[in-house]
Amino acid sequence: MPETQPETKPETPPNFWGYMPEEEYYTSQGVRNSKEYFETPNGKLFTQSFLPLDQKVKATVYMSHGYGSDTGWMFQKICINFATWGYAVFAADLLGHGRSDGIRCYLGEMEKVAASSLSFFEHVRYSEPYKDLPAFLFGESMGGLATMLMYFQSEPNTWTGLIFSAPLFVIPENMKPSKVHLFMYGLLFGLADTWAAMPDNKMVGKSIKDPEKLKTIASNPRRYTGKPRVGTMREIARMCQYVQDNFSRVTVPFLTVHGTADGVTCPTSSQLLYEKASSADKSIKMYDGMYHSLIQGEPDENAELVLKDMREWIDERVERYGPKNG
Repeated sequence: MPETQPETKPETPPNFWGYMPEEEYYTSQGVRNSKEYFETPNGKLFTQSFLPLDQKVKATVYMSHGYGSDTGWMFQKICINFATWGYAVFAADLLGHGRSDGIRCYLGEMEKVAASSLSFFEHVRYSEPYKDLPAFLFGESMGGLATMLMYFQSEPNTWTGLIFSAPLFVIPENMKPSKVHLFMYGLLFGLADTWAAMPDNKMVGKSIKDPEKLKTIASNPRRYTGKPRVGTMREIARMCQYVQDNFSRVTVPFLTVHGTADGVTCPTSSQLLYEKASSADKSIKMYDGMYHSLIQGEPDENAELVLKDMREWIDERVERYGPKNG
């Protein structure tokens, strides 16, 4: 008889939690997950929802991930946590990321990237089950920059509040794109805009403190690992300056959190927002010695502390400003 080969599982599990079927995993976490594509004027977005299984929905939260990441792998740990607290969570892969349309990690027109996610978020926010509930935008890292642009693009009173985790509003000196490089590529009249040609400062290693979590995050099959594109770095630098110049336009309640040892986005990002925003209700939490990825990349006890602070903040605001915005 011919020898039968033992079944081999793929080296990388299909999900960060391993091989458990998705529906079974989400049910075990107390949430219901659904996935769909959403058409925008700039391309299709891959979107997900995370709804609490056995609780009434208190409010909605709309989440944006960081550079090179997506809503699928470890980012959804944040989504799942919020859903277990009684929030309906909606997330979209930014254009050029994950399973959404666009050149991989090209953010040459970041206002369009933000507008695309915003079109999905507002579609849900004003839908029948959720239109009268408080609604919050959440952005992590570069997703914080996109979130701030969405806020600026929104009509007044659309959002009850904003939550930022290590937002990118100020680029650390050693991460800034070289003006000489950008100038030289600029002489090519836009031809170089999508080139993956900028120096790579290995952001993942600077983001994650827990070595086991670093391995899990690095194994995300949809994570972008190429060099930063010329237009992406130019646009991030431009948009950071734009947001810094417009912090005073922020009037809604917000929470911003940052690790003091963040080597990817300056803790000054959160400090300047806190100092310059016009909001009457504003909160900042700085975590001594924590790195960039506060929820996915820190040891469990640190991540739990950050989540506890976020939960207290959002629960208080829902109590204070619900059932309708402000």
